[in-house]
Amino acid sequence: MAKNKLDPDKWVDRYADYLFNYTIVRVNDREVANDLISETFLAALNSMKNFKGDASERTWLISILKRKIIDYYRKINSNKGKAEVKVTLPDGEAEGEWLEEKVADLSDRTAEDEMENKELGLAILDCMDQLPKKQARIFKMKTIEGIDTEAICNEYKITPSNLWVIIHRARTFLANCLEKNWF
Repeated sequence: MAKNKLDPDKWVDRYADYLFNYTIVRVNDREVANDLISETFLAALNSMKNFKGDASERTWLISILKRKIIDYYRKINSNKGKAEVKVTLPDGEAEGEWLEEKVADLSDRTAEDEMENKELGLAILDCMDQLPKKQARIFKMKTIEGIDTEAICNEYKITPSNLWVIIHRARTFLANCLEKNWF
């Protein structure tokens, strides 16, 4: 017999603040945090039949929220480098507006660009040297070498969610480090 029961009418009053505090620390954006919490409540309502009662309501909601946060980071990380630009063609060459991917022209680099890229590369390496060894290695394997998530998880005996947390923490550290030491 299930020990815990769900009472969705009281979720917002009971858990919204706790879920918000949990989320804001992980995404650092109020709007995103609120969206993730709303998605969590909606997902919980849709999957109430799966609640077995072994965990408390709060624990169950947090487990749903964790998956929402992971999905959020997967989505934004898979969209990196894909900038869309709205283009309106002149003189009626074509009807309407088009969306196309913006790609830098590598042949249009100046000596200043090359020097800046070299300096940035050195700054990144300096910052990566400050990461804990395991975190740095996992970050390099995933983001630089493009090694499959499952292979990394098997090698380090971690879950995919742990992997994404490690990657996120490394990116956050590197961004802060570069902001202090390069910009």
